[in-house]
Parts: sequence; structure tokens; C-alpha cells
Amino acid sequence: MLHAPRAYVYLDAVARAGSIRKAAERLHVASTALNRKILEIEEEAGTPLFERLPRGVRLTAAGELLVAAVRRSIADLRSAGSQIEQLRGLVRGTVRVGCAESVATDFIPNAIAHYQESHPGVQFQVLSGVTGQLVAALLRDDVELVMVHDPQPSDALRVLTALPQTLCAMLRPDHPLAGRESLRLADCAGYPLALGDSSFGSRRLIDAVCAQSRITLQVALEASSVQTLKEFTLRSGAISFQFEIGTRREARRGELLTLPLRDRAFAGSQLVLATRVGRVLPMATTHFLEGLVAELADPQ
Repeated sequence: MLHAPRAYVYLDAVARAGSIRKAAERLHVASTALNRKILEIEEEAGTPLFERLPRGVRLTAAGELLVAAVRRSIADLRSAGSQIEQLRGLVRGTVRVGCAESVATDFIPNAIAHYQESHPGVQFQVLSGVTGQLVAALLRDDVELVMVHDPQPSDALRVLTALPQTLCAMLRPDHPLAGRESLRLADCAGYPLALGDSSFGSRRLIDAVCAQSRITLQVALEASSVQTLKEFTLRSGAISFQFEIGTRREARRGELLTLPLRDRAFAGSQLVLATRVGRVLPMATTHFLEGLVAELADPQ
């Protein structure tokens, strides 16, 4: 296994921790030794890389440039190590994926389990969250792939595939609207609702429709977790909303019904699988990616 130079590891750790003491604890080294090493690197660079604050450190402009290059080098070393193992007939390594909550509790775990049936030596790290946070993690090389809803266009983002996604209402089979084939948001206005908070892309779409159509919603619960919204729907009967791919497990089990919203404003949403432009993916990630694209194309 190829290891990054110690100076790279030290710089990256201090930048992430925002504190020499915290970074030293994570690296299991003495804080005095770590501080001395950082000072040596700064002397070699000819400029301060960290601004010393009363409670920690912060990257200077020069530090941000250097740490970004360091992280790219660490990522490339991991990729090279993975490809060398592949040449030796091994498929090992760690795949780091950032994904929206809509796929974090069903689609991604299933895809990983399926992949590991034939590649048991590959480990996974999954980071779930909202689109902006996950794209930022991708650009920092904290993850190698992201699967997110409607990311902002960026020259730094390489879109591998995009899947159209319908926003759906999720409701219990005993709900008064359960007999419909589809709904408009206005149809839901007379019933208690469970909505994601303002960090949710779906919430921003819903708020835009409400503002345009002057709809007032009865919000019984606002939450930052998709799973919380689903559980509240199951227990209370309130309507919640989710992109289609995030409704499949409950639909298969017959726990909740999924009715597409046909308001024009909800058309055009996409689930995007992407990596950073210029990122050389490790072999294990490349193999996993091939299967992931195939599973995305499968509506089941």
C-alpha cells in the first residue's frame, strides 16, 4: 500500500482539525512535535501556511493553495495504489461515496452489498447529507463520488450520469387522497404535512410553488432527516414528500403510497452521479461505478 509523505498527512490533518492539538491527538503524535513540523514546512515554503488564532489555526491563502495540492496528491496516491493492486490480481481499497439521504437508506446500501458479494476486499465509507455539503466534500477529495439532487452547474464537476427524478407525495394507504394516481401540491394543502427544512432541494421547490400559487400549507413537522419524515408519515398520517428513488423501499413493502406531483415546477429535477474534474479514480471505485450506473438504469 502506498503511503502519502508524512508532511502531506500532517498538513491535511491540521487543516481539517483547525487545531494543532486536535490534529496531534488524531495522529497520535505530540503536539509540540507536530507544531515543529508545521513550522519547518512553513519555513521551506517561505510563507506562513496557517494563521495562529486564540483557539486554533486557520489556513492562509498560501496554505489553502498548498493543502488543495496536497489533497489531490494523496488522492492520486490512493488511486495508484489501487491500480497496482489490480495489476497484482487484487481488488481492494476503500470507496468513498457522498450521497443524498434519498438514496442513503436503500439504494446505496443495496448497491454496496451487491458489489461486495463479488469484491469482499473492498471497503466503503458513505457520507450522507444535502447537495451543497456533498459537492464541497467532493471538491475537497473527502469523497470520490457523489450522488445528489440538482447540483449547481460547475466547471469542477464531472457529471457521469443523470437520472430524471419526479417529486412524489408519500402517504399512508388509508389517507383520503390514496385513491388518486397523481396529485398537485394544492391537493395536499388541506392536510397535515411533514416537510424537509430549508437545506432540502425539494423544500425549495415546494416553497417556490407555494409562493407562485399562493398556497398555504399545514406544516405539522419540519425535519432535517428524510427518515424522520417517513416515520412521521407512517405514524401520524401526515403527507411527506420525496424524490421517487427515495420512495422505493416503502412502496415495495406496501407501507406507504407514492403519488407523483404533476405541478410543472417539479419537472426537470435530476439525480446526478458525479466526480471531480481531473480526479483519477481508484480501480475499486471505477469498478463500483460501473455497477452503480447499471443499477440506476434499473427502475426496480
